[in-house]
Amino acid sequence: MGLSVQTNLAALNAANNLTNTQNQLTSSLQKLSSGFRINTAADDAAGLAISEGMRSQMGGITVGIRNAQDGISVVQTAEGALNETTSILQRMRDLSVQGANSGALTTDASANIQTEISKLKTTLDSIATSTQFNGKTLLDGNYKSDFQVGANVGQTVGVTIGTDASSAGLGVSGVDVTLTVAANAATGTTTTAAAASTAGVETINATKDFTLSESFDTLNGTVTVGGKSLDLSTVKYASGSTAGQRLTALNAALTSAGVAATATASATGLVLTGAVPAGGAGATTQQIADAAVNFTQASGATAAITAIDAAINKVSTERANLGATQNQFDHIINNQNVALQNVTASESRIRDTDMAATMVDFTKSQILSQAGTAMLAQAKSLPQDVLKLLQ
Repeated sequence: MGLSVQTNLAALNAANNLTNTQNQLTSSLQKLSSGFRINTAADDAAGLAISEGMRSQMGGITVGIRNAQDGISVVQTAEGALNETTSILQRMRDLSVQGANSGALTTDASANIQTEISKLKTTLDSIATSTQFNGKTLLDGNYKSDFQVGANVGQTVGVTIGTDASSAGLGVSGVDVTLTVAANAATGTTTTAAAASTAGVETINATKDFTLSESFDTLNGTVTVGGKSLDLSTVKYASGSTAGQRLTALNAALTSAGVAATATASATGLVLTGAVPAGGAGATTQQIADAAVNFTQASGATAAITAIDAAINKVSTERANLGATQNQFDHIINNQNVALQNVTASESRIRDTDMAATMVDFTKSQILSQAGTAMLAQAKSLPQDVLKLLQ
């Protein structure tokens, strides 16, 4: 290349290289000072888009974990109240057992027992109405909510508390141990004694229409035939079953208990028909007695024990459901914590700067900057050699 005064190509090359070096030095300084490899979209457009998506997922997972923790708080609040409900029901059962001891209790003693039971029923109602979470009532049987426990649509857990924990909802509002005969026991009972060739017949609740399914729910008292007995209040009916289906279930329970009687339903009561006494017309007195259908009405205390047992079972089932839901939330939180850790690590690999590698680049750029500056100074002095030719 010839000597030129107008254009110093060496200086231009040195200046261009120095500019590139300075840009690299500035980029390294920005990465080292911020800790991020990607500070603007220009640094890595694709990496920025991916990392922003991961950041959205990280934020969603974090909030989802908090939501799941709220779900646990709701479940714990409800379960804690039901724990006290169970304690109250257990106390009511103890009092009912005490009230059933009619041989040792006076009328005043039974009334005193009923006074405490009435107070306990009021407490049940108070717990059912006052147990709330952020203004939402939990124990009225209508609580049903979804908790968003993940970052994406559809990642929810449903919580349903379907038990009405009031005394009416638990079926113990009518408990009264002072009643000689339970209020919902058999009424209008008629009996046909089993003669030598006649089946025994017992009509229960002659004032009720047993073509309606709900009439079966009021049955209590004990049916006895030939020494085999069945407490009618213990017969379980499928939810939503019809009167015909409940009659079938009742007859199956009688057969299972060995009670030789068949139930038929009518609009004027439930009729229990036994078998004709063994021996026919020549049946003995004992054979006639064995074929007789006997019905013993339940006392208020006896009916109370049965009703409270059913209530305790209902509350225990709900508590088990709540416990399972809490465990579900716990597992979800554990899984989401692992997911959050993995997504955070992935986002860090994309967006965070490698401090060691960036420091190497920075040191290299520093050296090149110093060398470029020195060479630019040398290149600027090259045109001065032309003066030697002009002397």
